[in-house]
Amino acid sequence: MNSTEFAGRIAMVTGGATGIGRATAAALSARGARVAIADIDLEGARGAAAAIGGGSVAVAIDVRARASVQRAFDEVLAALGGCDILIANAGVSSMRPALELTDEEWEHNFAVNSRGIFLSNQIAARHFVARRKGVIVNTASLAAKVGAPYLGHYSASKFAVVGWTQALARELAATGIRVNAVCPGFVKTGMQSREVVWESQLRGISTEQVIAGYIAQTPLGRLELPEDVADVIAFLCSDAARFMTGQALNVTGGVYMT
Repeated sequence: MNSTEFAGRIAMVTGGATGIGRATAAALSARGARVAIADIDLEGARGAAAAIGGGSVAVAIDVRARASVQRAFDEVLAALGGCDILIANAGVSSMRPALELTDEEWEHNFAVNSRGIFLSNQIAARHFVARRKGVIVNTASLAAKVGAPYLGHYSASKFAVVGWTQALARELAATGIRVNAVCPGFVKTGMQSREVVWESQLRGISTEQVIAGYIAQTPLGRLELPEDVADVIAFLCSDAARFMTGQALNVTGGVYMT
């Protein structure tokens, strides 16, 4: 790892207090970036910023609301003097059979997972285009490539992320702004812990059996870690990925290979 790879660059990570977001903030900071951790849980973001160090700062954000996203972005510009990288990672999930889904569950997943990506990307991209410099990486999901039982609403919201990523990448390519996405698999996070309980209840099996099923589907033979995703995100932000845009990279341990 090059500890100066992103020296002088400033990154904003939404949903950065925990899980993939926190691991990504740490990975970028370790490579020399100054990082703004944006999260609806401001205290959690402050804790993550303090733990990561390196001049990291915390800002409050509700990615569902344009005014909140704009305010958070403006705070990052004021606190750190700019922004070069956006990691749009904030996300939610819930599980329910498709025929039992409520309007509220559908709308909440789309509000955070799809609208949140749209708002954060648009606001950051306007800044990047004016400077003709910047990188965006969106967190999609394995469920953005293959529809998942009990996660129909979540899958649909993540499929939308991939479509948006491709369209935005094409529109911004002439400006030199790159837009990519990552599609993680069965990642060991707090979100997964909740999903394991929900799935065990829906399927009538133990949580241990649910986890064993995840591992059985993964050719590399273990649960994915947030750091496995974070290192790929860091790659996409780097000059090594300078000719990559509009991609939705699978980071699944081989669960999905197309």
